[in-house]
Amino acid sequence: MRTDLPLAPGDWFEFHSLGDGLTLITEPHVVPLLRCNIWHVRGRELDLVIDTGLGVASLHQASRHLFGHRVAALATHVHLDHVGGHHEFAECWCHRLEAPGLRGADPAFTLGDIDLAQLDFPAPGYETGGPALTALPSPDFDLSAWQLRQASVTRELDEGDVIDLGNRHFEVLHLPGHSPGCIGLWEAATGTFFSGDAVYDGPLLDGLHHSDRAAYARTMQRLLDLPVQVVHAGHDPSFGRDRLRELARAYLERLDDPA
Repeated sequence: MRTDLPLAPGDWFEFHSLGDGLTLITEPHVVPLLRCNIWHVRGRELDLVIDTGLGVASLHQASRHLFGHRVAALATHVHLDHVGGHHEFAECWCHRLEAPGLRGADPAFTLGDIDLAQLDFPAPGYETGGPALTALPSPDFDLSAWQLRQASVTRELDEGDVIDLGNRHFEVLHLPGHSPGCIGLWEAATGTFFSGDAVYDGPLLDGLHHSDRAAYARTMQRLLDLPVQVVHAGHDPSFGRDRLRELARAYLERLDDPA
């Protein structure tokens, strides 16, 4: 058990209301590489939790004040920093290519083979090595014993599927590259795009063992033409269309000139 990490002061999760029924939930004591943005979207008939973080503390219990009624947890992809809390939800959704990883915690989809005490996979632009946490969620939490828990998949998603919250409708976009079944959620009526790890305003990771740079390039080409107003990503701050196009072009240029 790690004994050199302090106990987190106060609550483990932080909640940031963005208005219009949208809340950003973060885990400030998780290292940036694994600090996923968790999004709660309040709907008239269904609430959506987009990604669930690392799962070292109970997201469902901490977020109960947000839930209006039925709630589904959607995974933009099933890397461990995005699906740690999915097992707490009765309804779990993800792309069909990621479903085996969510059901089976397969390292090929979840990075479950990574020792959290020593992050050693290629992550240029991020600090790796050392503990995954900067504080502990509880006095008896044992970082070395942490395991990603399997979750039930109640809906397998694919390109073009529609997610209906009653008053809001999102189209599923299949955006592979970072992982085979990465998806984003596109709300054409408002220009709102939840991008997961397909794109975010930080170092994009395309060197994982199941990443595909050619597919990532096609995803970036597609995003260049998406008429977004705001992108709520899987990591780092939200941004607008101009920044999306900058990030997509920068990635494509890097592939064209890897030096």
